[in-house]
Amino acid sequence: MALVSRIPSISSSSGATQLRKIKSFGLKPASCINYASQSSSPFTEKHSTERYQRDNWIYKNELEEKSGSCPILPDPSYVRDYDIALQLPELKKMLQVLKEKRGSEGGGGDKRGPGNVYLVGTGPGDPELLTLKALRVIQNADLLLYDRLVSNEVLDLVGPDARLLYVGKTAGYHSRTQEEIHELLLSFAEAGANVVRLKGGDPLVFGRGGEEMDFLQQKGIQVKVIPGITAASGISAELGIPLTHRGVANSVRFLTGHSRKGGTDPLFVAENAADPDCTLVVYMGLSTLPSLASKLIHHGLPTNTPAVAIERGTTPQQRLVFAELKNLADDIASNQLVSPTLIIIGKVVALSPLWIICDPKTSSLSCCQAGHAAC
Repeated sequence: MALVSRIPSISSSSGATQLRKIKSFGLKPASCINYASQSSSPFTEKHSTERYQRDNWIYKNELEEKSGSCPILPDPSYVRDYDIALQLPELKKMLQVLKEKRGSEGGGGDKRGPGNVYLVGTGPGDPELLTLKALRVIQNADLLLYDRLVSNEVLDLVGPDARLLYVGKTAGYHSRTQEEIHELLLSFAEAGANVVRLKGGDPLVFGRGGEEMDFLQQKGIQVKVIPGITAASGISAELGIPLTHRGVANSVRFLTGHSRKGGTDPLFVAENAADPDCTLVVYMGLSTLPSLASKLIHHGLPTNTPAVAIERGTTPQQRLVFAELKNLADDIASNQLVSPTLIIIGKVVALSPLWIICDPKTSSLSCCQAGHAAC
């Protein structure tokens, strides 16, 4: 029996009616989404116009020379060399300014210790989910290194004199290697800067914050972690899904869908995760979900286990696909969900007010924008 979100099933009507329903619910076919030009995306996608406009201390003059008033965004093969060529001289200048300022404040000597590094979680996307402490640190930073899933609304909170440096990663493209990020954090902290490392969600949940903290502490740099609402908590709350619930789920498990060496097999062992009394939350799992779902079912998780995939959770662009486990991967593909998408699997999904049972003769599932009255 298929389960759907609370909008009429799009695929159960004629083509003309389908189009009217899509328009009435404010939906767009995912194939129409173009991240190079879509201004409504809340995230700093690697090609977004917002990213380059916000980083104008590096890009503005060069882009305007090439394109007049409208920036031409470099293609992926060019971005990395472009970043390094333009950013490193600016970073060196900033380091020199900080060192001179540090010396003058110390009466000509270098009496100040190194600056602090803050690992700050910005939550799943909604800027109102930031903690007060995170907001204070963001507004007082000298330099902020930010990831791809830090929303543009969060970047708008940065102080006017701060510098922003994009160090995001996505599949097949790393603007900076992890080692380069470590060295950037270290260099500016040693110069006395107030350095903030902005991460989507929580910095210590699949954010590699532990690696950065360990590296810097070994170098004698003080690191302070400001937790953020991780996607599992923020998105499940948005949908009314309790991650644990007495008599339904007695535990919750966070899983990474990324394979360390790439490919379609998840990094973890599904045999240990196929527990019907446990809620599974899969981060970064779009590419590996077909393999994961198959293995979970093979190891005993019921095929009709409720599940949901959430694209851009907690933002106005949020889209949902509810399905039983056996159908989830196919329905995600048919609705063309894209990253960032979180996946929740477990009986607690059926406790969401958005989960209803559809006609058992209909196997079709719908994708809706949560927050819309129809949902």
